[in-house]
Amino acid sequence: MRNFFKKLWRIITSPFRLIFWIFKQIGRFFKNIYLNIKKFFTEEPDDSPLGDVVQSVVDDPSGILYHLNELRKHIFRIIIAVLLCSAISFIYVNEIMNWIASPIGGISALQAIEVTEPIGIVMRTAFLTGFTISLPYIVFELILFAAPGISRKSRIIGLLSIPLVTAFFVGGLVFAYYLVVPVAMPVLLNFMGIPTLPTPSSYMKFVTGLMFWIGVSFEFPLLAYILAAMRILKAEVLIKNWRVAVVIMSIAAAMITPTVDPINMAIVLIPLILLYGLGILMALLAGKGKKRKDENEIAE
Repeated sequence: MRNFFKKLWRIITSPFRLIFWIFKQIGRFFKNIYLNIKKFFTEEPDDSPLGDVVQSVVDDPSGILYHLNELRKHIFRIIIAVLLCSAISFIYVNEIMNWIASPIGGISALQAIEVTEPIGIVMRTAFLTGFTISLPYIVFELILFAAPGISRKSRIIGLLSIPLVTAFFVGGLVFAYYLVVPVAMPVLLNFMGIPTLPTPSSYMKFVTGLMFWIGVSFEFPLLAYILAAMRILKAEVLIKNWRVAVVIMSIAAAMITPTVDPINMAIVLIPLILLYGLGILMALLAGKGKKRKDENEIAE
């Protein structure tokens, strides 16, 4: 009889226990979020020398498996974010492709010669658009992965730099689309007086690739600042090797620009040189800030 009433009581109270379990899981979820946020903004990493860290990895290689597992989680979330943003972009892919093709008269000016060509270009456009939209989240996940090994101040700077990273990348896209493409297309479509009918594959790959790599190039000043703040790169090295950098940037400009005329190459090269100069300035600022911090710590 006792077991009967016990089972009956469990049946009667099961809805209430289910509600309690749901609220308990929700509370645990928000508690974990709070603890992770608190840890992110308050915890300081162990200031161990690089040699000791390398030696610990050599002595116990299994310790690196934890970091690889964490990296796997961050990469998985990044992939999910890119796929979701790409799916959203797919809804408006026709408008996006028409905007990209507007310098030559829109999508109607493109002529496909392969059966699967439009499908591939649609997927490529949607994916690159999704990557651009999800870029702030991608940077955020990278900061979360690096958070245990960097200082609290560096984490906060990393969070504050997310809008700047996005702005620089979008600035590169806008520069490529509104300045490089309009100048390059007339030369490409009528080179040596030979008219060219662009295909969706050739045109979209050219324009999206040009926009993407110029957008990546616009991130150099921020990269120089981060490396200088981590004492991996010094502004003096950038200043000393500016001639080598100009040669490398010239090669990069020639690879990014599909035309051989110096005008299109200069349109890409000049901003790269200006970005290199801005990178030197950012590295100087990071170096001075780090030096001032070290002097204050010595004085204390």
